[in-house]
Amino acid sequence: MADIWQEIASKLYEGQDQAVAALVQQALDQGMAPSEILQGGLITGMDEVGRDFKAGDLFVPEVLIAARAMHAGMDILRPLLVEGEVPSMGKCVIGTVQGDLHDIGKNLVKMMLEGAGFEIVDLGVDVKSSAFVDAVREHRPDVLGLSALLTTTMVYIGAVIEALEEAGLRHSVKIMIGGAPVTAVFSEQVGADGYAPDAASAVDTARELVE
Repeated sequence: MADIWQEIASKLYEGQDQAVAALVQQALDQGMAPSEILQGGLITGMDEVGRDFKAGDLFVPEVLIAARAMHAGMDILRPLLVEGEVPSMGKCVIGTVQGDLHDIGKNLVKMMLEGAGFEIVDLGVDVKSSAFVDAVREHRPDVLGLSALLTTTMVYIGAVIEALEEAGLRHSVKIMIGGAPVTAVFSEQVGADGYAPDAASAVDTARELVE
């Protein structure tokens, strides 16, 4: 059993999407539970990708290829997981703040969080404070991820947090922020709950926030 999980994790790490899909189906055919395949194979593989990305042994293109392989496996598992057998790690609403059109970092975080078992609602880029507030009200996420890649748009992170406070929703969600100009000091200044310097760290931070 562990052998096929290791093979799934290994093929995912190598970015072999067709092999991952075939192995996931094989594991299901052998009677393994979707939750076991998700945890033992796909999440294990993405955790390995995240560790090596953090250490500088993997780069963005390789992470994107691995994430594609992860999605190939998830496409098979998702309908079975949706049937209610598996509780997710938590729900996360994510988006790049107003005035900022950068999405590579956000998309990497999204993929890494999905790979870790989080349910993601992606609001996209150039998201106004009011849209974040509406999304928190509608989706009731455990975590709200705010991304800013420009020093000129960082101010909107604070604006989103203020808008949530005014709406009476601030205490209902943990806020995680990140992006090239964002720092731990800035995170404290604006009152966020967590800061992630890169996509792999975002998974660690999100896990800590939902514990």
